Amino acid sequence: MPHRISRRTFATLAAATAAAAGTPSVHAAAPGNPATDRTFPKDFLWGSATASYQVEGAVNEDGRGTTVWDTFAHTAGKTHNGDTGDVATDSYHRYPEDIAIMKDLGLKTCRFSIAWSRIFPTGTGQPNQKGIDHYRKFAEALLAAGIQPYCTLYHWDLPQLLEDKGGWQNRDTAVAFADYAGYVASKLGDVLHNYMTMNEISTFIELGYGNGLHAPGLQLSRGKLAQARHHAVLGHGLAVQAIRAHSKPGTKVGSAENLSAITPVYNAPEHVAAARKAIQEENAGYLNVMRTGKYTDRYLAQLGADAPKFTSEEMRAIGSPLDFQGINIYQPAFVRASNNADGYEMVANPASYPHMFSPWLFIGPETLYWTPKLACEVWGIKEMYITENGCSSDDKVAADGQIYDSDRVMYLKNYLTSLQRAVSEGVPVKGYFCWSLLDNYEWADGYEKRFGITYVDFATQKRTPKLSSHFYKNLISTGAL
Repeated sequence: MPHRISRRTFATLAAATAAAAGTPSVHAAAPGNPATDRTFPKDFLWGSATASYQVEGAVNEDGRGTTVWDTFAHTAGKTHNGDTGDVATDSYHRYPEDIAIMKDLGLKTCRFSIAWSRIFPTGTGQPNQKGIDHYRKFAEALLAAGIQPYCTLYHWDLPQLLEDKGGWQNRDTAVAFADYAGYVASKLGDVLHNYMTMNEISTFIELGYGNGLHAPGLQLSRGKLAQARHHAVLGHGLAVQAIRAHSKPGTKVGSAENLSAITPVYNAPEHVAAARKAIQEENAGYLNVMRTGKYTDRYLAQLGADAPKFTSEEMRAIGSPLDFQGINIYQPAFVRASNNADGYEMVANPASYPHMFSPWLFIGPETLYWTPKLACEVWGIKEMYITENGCSSDDKVAADGQIYDSDRVMYLKNYLTSLQRAVSEGVPVKGYFCWSLLDNYEWADGYEKRFGITYVDFATQKRTPKLSSHFYKNLISTGAL
């Protein structure tokens, strides 16, 4: 779920710990010669990703409750051209067509999100059976097509009535989220076996409660923002526990985080060492605390009197062990060695640095090598997925009716080449979810920025595969770049 703000804008809000002693180093090479072998493992999971508010539409159907994004998108001046997700790609009704597209591509898996307000219209209280029925039908249709569903339980569409009570500023929201997560696992555990609690906590907190560019559009003080951040990661941890308590044996639980994608400015020992420090430092309030169950001394010291209030029990919940880690990567956050107290320094991109159609989306393919590698080394991650990667393009329909998004092909080809390098060296990335299957509602950017490998005519809902779709299909078929 892309957004238009560089991850680097969050740097001043993050902090970290020193590298955990004794965590395994990722460097054992897989079979084959990485210099010449451009293949992925035969069991590598190729997938696509979407999110409920961005594709479903049908916002007033089958008992769905109002969300913060319904409210925000209908507020004048908040989104490009006043665009809303009221219809989006109408996937609530057209999901059989979308699954047919996935099957034609040869996808082995599909990442989607459940709309909390379709299950609990007010966030808590009486569940809505029609919501459960819809996602059961969707999951069953995926399985019938030979596609394994990976379910995200929260992709930013908080029920509005919970926001009216404080949203993520209120600890009760974390508890409500866990109750919802446990309920879904109890009702759909026979068809859903892989769960991600939340998508990009840093985005919906920093943009929704920090600078107000996303729903609910608030600009909190530093202390209130830090507490909201804590409640969100607490919601994740409590949900992990709830899913485990209500699911069947073999169920896997993880999260999908857009960690600051730390990348050494170039491959020299001092910059690589600096990057190992920075990946913790720059992700302290989110992925680092989720992986370690601890706020670092530096993080708390930076916040001072604005540091969040928490209990040891809450920290244990936040650090609940995960079966896998999903990471969303779009652009690099370059770092270099420094003699300062931190031992590293972020490197800002000059005005001339190349980017995709979205101004924030700087091109840095090597980040899909370095970030997974460093994350697995620092946090001891044994199973990882790239749960989002993709780019925006100024897609135009050609005279022959096709969409020749050669820039997106360039982006995907180069990023996936870096990922293949990581996998060939033993980094335990087990799958890749391309963002996105379809052009969709891109949050505050509305329908201006297209991220899909399938073109959607939003007036007719006609779907047309782009050049990038043919590239991805060929990659999946051959398993090689």
